Amino acid sequence: MGSTDALLAARLEAGDDRALAEAIDALGAPVYATALHVLQDASAAQDVVQDVFVDLWCHPGRFDEAHGSLRAYLTVCARHRALDVLRGSARRADRELRYERITLLPGQSSPLDQATAAETAATVHAAVRRLPPDQREAVELAYFGGLSYRDVALVLGVPEGTAKSRVRLALAKLGTLLDRRMLDQG
Repeated sequence: MGSTDALLAARLEAGDDRALAEAIDALGAPVYATALHVLQDASAAQDVVQDVFVDLWCHPGRFDEAHGSLRAYLTVCARHRALDVLRGSARRADRELRYERITLLPGQSSPLDQATAAETAATVHAAVRRLPPDQREAVELAYFGGLSYRDVALVLGVPEGTAKSRVRLALAKLGTLLDRRMLDQG
C-alpha cells in the first residue's frame, strides 16, 4: 500500500468514515487471520478485529508509516490484542479456581477429600475412645460439645481448674496417639 497507507491514515485522522470502510475491506481478512491463529476461536477473533479497527478509528495517529505498512501495524495490533485476551482468560480461570477452592461447601468437596476427612475423623474418634473416662468426657464436652472450660466443669461437677487439667492431659495424650497413628497411615 505504501503512500496509500499514509493517505488512508490522513483521511482517518480527518474523520473520513469511508477511509475506515476501505481499511476494513482491504485489511480485515489478514487482521482476522492473525487473531484467529492466536485465539483458535472465531468469535473471539471477530471481537479482536472489531477492537483493532475501533482503535484505528479512535487513534489513527498511532500508525506511523515510517515503522511499516498499515497491514503490518494492524496485524501486530491484532496479535497483541489476541494475546491480551488469552492472558485475561487465563487470569479469569485462575480467579474462578481460587474462588471455588475458598467457597466449596462441605458437600462439594472432592471424593478424595471426603474420604481423607472421614478417615481422619475415624482415627481421632478411635484415639478419643482410648482416653481414660474422665479425660474422654472432658474432651468430648469441650471439643465435640463446644463447651467452655467453665461449662465443662459445671457439667462434670468439678472445679474449673480440674476440667482444664483433664482437657490438657487428654490433648497431650491424643497428640501422642494421633502422631503415631498418622505416621503409620502415611
